[in-house]
Amino acid sequence: MNFQSEKQLILNYYNDIGNSKIEEIPKVLSNYCSEDLLWRGFHPFNEIIGLDNLYLQFWVPFKKSFFNSQRRMDIFLAGYNKISGNEGVWVVSMGHLMSLFDNPWIGIKDTKKIAILRYCEFSKIQNGKITEVAMFFDIPHLMLQAGIKPFPSETGISLVQPGPLTHDGLMFNEQDPNVGNKTLEIIENMINDVKVWTSTSRASLIDELKKSWNDNMVWWGPTGIGSTYTIERYADQHAGPFRDSFKDRKFNGHLCRVSEGNYGGFFGWPNLTLTPIKKFMGIKTTPKSSEMRVIDMYRREGKKLTENWVFIDLLHFLKILGIDILKNLK
Repeated sequence: MNFQSEKQLILNYYNDIGNSKIEEIPKVLSNYCSEDLLWRGFHPFNEIIGLDNLYLQFWVPFKKSFFNSQRRMDIFLAGYNKISGNEGVWVVSMGHLMSLFDNPWIGIKDTKKIAILRYCEFSKIQNGKITEVAMFFDIPHLMLQAGIKPFPSETGISLVQPGPLTHDGLMFNEQDPNVGNKTLEIIENMINDVKVWTSTSRASLIDELKKSWNDNMVWWGPTGIGSTYTIERYADQHAGPFRDSFKDRKFNGHLCRVSEGNYGGFFGWPNLTLTPIKKFMGIKTTPKSSEMRVIDMYRREGKKLTENWVFIDLLHFLKILGIDILKNLK
């Protein structure tokens, strides 16, 4: 399979939805999506079923708040998902939606300035229609641009995140399937290492990471955790503190896991269930089980991974723990 028709469908959809006025969006959705589309988004959107609901609950508020939007993609790929129950072709794009933030959105005050909204979107294609979407945003990063600091502290640092160092993530053309298969194999090996989670010291954690990661790795983390560079700093500024902050961790699996060329990624709904045992992002939480919805995108370099872009629904995670960041804005 070369996935070219599915890629073109998504590119046409992006173009039409981006250039449409609010009243034109229902027709665009109908042209490209199945009537019973399942759309998954970060809190406060969550699961939306059906085109009418998607139009009213997501696209109308979005279009009223953000003007002259540009989808500035850094990664674009397609692949066949083999995970049982969700098999099929998925197209993935990642980057930023750049707009003029002219009206409030989900309680976040407008700035009347450029806004950069980090996003990653997985779309399942069946019989020439989009049937499922996972569209994840880094909403806390938008809050920072609006002058709101949603979390007291970070172990890394929040930035406007660049695309791949090699600038080769936009795979509009057909790719060698063997290259993508190798990428997926390495991603799955890394996942299996994380599942075990046996590291109890900095030295053993670094040894674990070196099995799957190049020394100059970059972990582009979500706002609230932040980004970090090199294996040692990743161990100190995210992996180590993260593992120390939780207990009773359960891996729930993924809904989609695909790769093409040197890139690949996955999402779950949720990926993890875990219980905080100390402050997380500077916020005191109760020792209650909560869940993390996550998208990870990767770039492989040689035999190991070297860049990782991460989206975590931290607003949903905290809301389960009784902390409603969006409600507190009011």
